[in-house]
Amino acid sequence: MLANSLIELDRAHLIHPVSSYRGHEALGVRVLKSAKGATVTDASGRQLIDGFAGLWCVNAGYGHDSIVEAAARQMRELPYATAYFDLGSEPAIRLASELAERAPGDLNHVFFTLGGSDAVDSTIRFVRYYWNARGEPKRDQFISIEQGYHGSSVVGAGLTALPAFHAGFGIPFEWQHKIPSPYPYRNPVGEDGNAITAASLAALRARIEAIGPERVAAFYAEPIQGSGGVIVPPKGWIKAMRELCREYGILFIADEVITGFGRTGPLFACTDEDIVPDFMTMAKGLTSGYVPMGAVFMADHVYDVIADGAGASAVGHGYTYSAHPVSAAVALEVLKLYEDGLLENGIKAGARLMAGLASLSDHPLVGDVRGRGMLAAVELVTDKQKKTPLPASAMPARRVFDRAWDNGLIIRAFAHGVLGYAPPLCCTDSDIDAILERTRRTLDQTLDDPDVRQALS
Repeated sequence: MLANSLIELDRAHLIHPVSSYRGHEALGVRVLKSAKGATVTDASGRQLIDGFAGLWCVNAGYGHDSIVEAAARQMRELPYATAYFDLGSEPAIRLASELAERAPGDLNHVFFTLGGSDAVDSTIRFVRYYWNARGEPKRDQFISIEQGYHGSSVVGAGLTALPAFHAGFGIPFEWQHKIPSPYPYRNPVGEDGNAITAASLAALRARIEAIGPERVAAFYAEPIQGSGGVIVPPKGWIKAMRELCREYGILFIADEVITGFGRTGPLFACTDEDIVPDFMTMAKGLTSGYVPMGAVFMADHVYDVIADGAGASAVGHGYTYSAHPVSAAVALEVLKLYEDGLLENGIKAGARLMAGLASLSDHPLVGDVRGRGMLAAVELVTDKQKKTPLPASAMPARRVFDRAWDNGLIIRAFAHGVLGYAPPLCCTDSDIDAILERTRRTLDQTLDDPDVRQALS
């Protein structure tokens, strides 16, 4: 009775993000009740392996008492402290210091937000302030990558290059430009890494020249394109793109909202290729999703220009909940857990996950397996030679997700037939093996889908 009541209340009142409102009303909500480790339990008592860590965010896994205790302790002592008026709290100050100590290069300054979208939004404001302070106000054009995701705020969603985030919203803006995704599996130049990198460099250079180098303010890239389908660029790609931006004097923003905090192995994915961006955005794994928090890491040279440009005047950007002490206390405890063994376990579990997913390549529907660490994807096709996607009539996003759910597995199922994986770093061998076994069962059931069968015939 309680579950049915919640379903009806949800139908009547709760607007869900990125959903078909009418479709959700018809389907009804699936209510989650509790979670521990990598397992979640729904309102009916059904247990499922969370192969997607909530929304790429519960990196540490569920149910860590030490995180709960850190939050409760801070709530009792100081539940809120504004960072306005030159005020602050010990947890936020310590967290900024700890993060700067671990960040690549000279990313020594940290601005806290509530999540990834407003972290990206903040970079846009900081970038514009920077160029105005430099006496180059004409640098007001921004470039990002097709199939990239940079949040759902008004301006961040314009940098995002996914149709659902644009349709009906009047974005992107005319100052937001795109270049093609590196997407090795479906790149027009083929799957050779050097050719893909050369093509991306040529595309970025051409776009910069078309806009005018003196007009381009910044370039945004994810080390791995998450919401676009877990697209893993070739080795050396992001470093080459960063160097081209340096050549033109364009600010380079690494969006690590998904890839940060052990998702790809190290604490930050940028260290995989030894790059130091001008800005780096973080969220999700920062607090392991236990409470909201995001961050913008800012390089010394950027900070100095903004600080000197403002002089005695305030830099007019901030949020009520910037540097929230409870979120900071949680993040400090989560960081400790990462370094006390979770990062190491994630590397081991990631190797097992990638090897297991690779073993699915013999399945008739598997066209591509890709990933790094605990971030992976399986792309389904009906013709491996032609790389033909699953037909829209098969409703991959809905039906594949439902099959996985019925099999006791939560994954991300993209509309174009890509299965996304981002399990918690705490996964045991048995957790990973369960993800793999339930994935194969889901693939077999998808193979029997009448619409898929028709496309195969």
